[in-house]
Amino acid sequence: MLPFYILTFAVTIQAENQLLPGSCNFESNTCGYTSDADFTSWTLHKDGRFVAVDAVTNNDDETDADTVMQKKNTGVLLSPFLEQGEWSCLRIVHQITGSGSLEVLQRTAGKSFDKPLWSSQVPSDSWVISSVDLQNNTEPYRIVIEGKPEQSPGSSVAVFEIHISPGYCLECDFEESHLCGYSNQWNANVNWYVGGGGSQLLQNNMPTDHTYNNKTGHFMYVDSIYAKTFKEVAKLVSPMTTVPMSGCLSFQYQRSEDRGNLFSVFTRDRLGQYQELWKAEPEIQSDWMPGEWIPVQVDLKAPYFVQVVFEVAFNSPRGGRVAVDDISFSSEFCSTDTEPTFDPSIASCDFESGFCQYTQDQVIASSWRRVSVKPNIFRNGDHTTGAGSFLLAHSRLGPSSGYVSRVIGPILPGNMKFCLRFYFSLRGFNQTEQALIVYLQHSSGQEKIWTLGEKSRGIWIATDVTFQTSQPAQVVFVSTCRSFWDCGSVALDDINVSLGDCELAAGLLTLSLPGKCDFEAGLCGYIQDKQKDAADWEWRRGPTPTSYTGPRGDHTTGLGYYLHMEASPMLPGQNIRLLSRPLRGSRGLQCLSFFYHMYGSGMGQLSVHLDKNGEDVLLWQLSGEQSIAWLRATVEYQSDSQHQIVFEAIRGTSVRSDIAIDDIILEGGPCPEVRSTVGTSNEIE
Repeated sequence: MLPFYILTFAVTIQAENQLLPGSCNFESNTCGYTSDADFTSWTLHKDGRFVAVDAVTNNDDETDADTVMQKKNTGVLLSPFLEQGEWSCLRIVHQITGSGSLEVLQRTAGKSFDKPLWSSQVPSDSWVISSVDLQNNTEPYRIVIEGKPEQSPGSSVAVFEIHISPGYCLECDFEESHLCGYSNQWNANVNWYVGGGGSQLLQNNMPTDHTYNNKTGHFMYVDSIYAKTFKEVAKLVSPMTTVPMSGCLSFQYQRSEDRGNLFSVFTRDRLGQYQELWKAEPEIQSDWMPGEWIPVQVDLKAPYFVQVVFEVAFNSPRGGRVAVDDISFSSEFCSTDTEPTFDPSIASCDFESGFCQYTQDQVIASSWRRVSVKPNIFRNGDHTTGAGSFLLAHSRLGPSSGYVSRVIGPILPGNMKFCLRFYFSLRGFNQTEQALIVYLQHSSGQEKIWTLGEKSRGIWIATDVTFQTSQPAQVVFVSTCRSFWDCGSVALDDINVSLGDCELAAGLLTLSLPGKCDFEAGLCGYIQDKQKDAADWEWRRGPTPTSYTGPRGDHTTGLGYYLHMEASPMLPGQNIRLLSRPLRGSRGLQCLSFFYHMYGSGMGQLSVHLDKNGEDVLLWQLSGEQSIAWLRATVEYQSDSQHQIVFEAIRGTSVRSDIAIDDIILEGGPCPEVRSTVGTSNEIE
């Protein structure tokens, strides 16, 4: 898609909507925006009009040169404190030259992490406009604009204007030159143009705009006059939403009397998948006079990021014209009869407090049992905490043959797309493809949506399944084996169901937990302590090199990455230290949770410290062999000044002393209580 500047303007647009505090055009000053002194400065161009941060080449020889260069090549621009309780839209006109990134975050007092709102790494040769929804906020906050040009000659990140206006980013009356971030998807023959403004282009019978009901207001239109091939398509595309949204989308449209066109409205997600919201029906036109604006209201349910696409298809140059104006949005659905957006969490379960809304098939004798395992060095525990409950099939088999275990989820509505994530673990002997299968069960039968492929034993493996059903359905987990010696047992835990494609759901989770690191894409800003340790934490996938110590896979997916201390090249008592990036102080409690793995007969010590300007405070510590499973730890602490979290591992008496960590989460507030009730048995195998 081409950015907004390729749209052909009919006239110079002069109208301006109300701008809120935090807006700035950088004409002669930065409007109260300041550079964070801990990073490189944004520079106001000598002629005004924009601020920029340029790449710096590396000339440092220090041991922490990577950290130094990261700060030198990062510019952090802070807005004044803003107090805007109502929903508003931030539009930022920017340019990335060469290679680099630009990110917009929200900083709230008392929180150690900034909330990511939007980011881009797309270079351009001209200014581009992007839109960010700012949700209702009862606390003062600051907008954080973080520019990171890569260390290459000519790379830079620049910001031309920042506009903050009331309302949703989807809304537009097309009276301003930025067109609210709406863009025309270029077509060689038919395109959307700006109409009105007292000028008549191409046609003498252009409509008056809807906003002001005169010839000086503006609207968007597309005309078939240049259509040359069958089904020429013109698309007017909204900015991508940056938060989940549901409510009523409204707009006004006109169609010329020719009506040789198809006019539809779709949503398009980040994967390019379309879903029709509405289309113009021929019979509706008879209710309206030619030249009248026709109002439309349509319910929008977008639990993930989408664009709204206004699409007109022409079959010939005589296909007529379509105009659109005054797009608006309300968080209330158009009709009181509209069902609220379905909450998929009813189908999620970690089995810590029971079966949730999952049920057993009473017709079949064999069943899934809810069990728990105390931490030990022989048997793996559950995935949720390492010491909680999970489901196990085929753990008690008699002399008969033909064992089938079925556990059935709650009913999910039809005509929706879902993402199913669950963890399974194979235990025992030779597994077959029938060890675990997932079906979708509905009134007309059942269909298979997943079958076993990965057969690694003894680790929890994550599986993501995207599925869609046209009618109400239930997810069914089925395990079948002829005898215990044929397939052993199968474990199931942490079922999670969300709306939309699994790739889209993963993006939302990343934004919702800014203090989370699963090490799948690197160290997330954590750094090795080069001053106070003897070696480094190693980024690893799969088992560690030494037998009878270390994990067999990571905690996040079973097949991903984690950090570990490789004890083999170290001496007893030597340590490694991992530092978080500097964290802001806060008035309230903070909760740190993470998973650790301490398995090995020569196990040493793992500890967590708080580093406040060189002052070391011990928060948590554990020594000796703990379990063959990943175990969860939670730590509450409070610090009203800048600090760093330190993970320190100390090598034990032998090489069987590998220590690993994974899935770190740092968030505000006290740590939630662990919900747990004992399963039916601790002796499961």
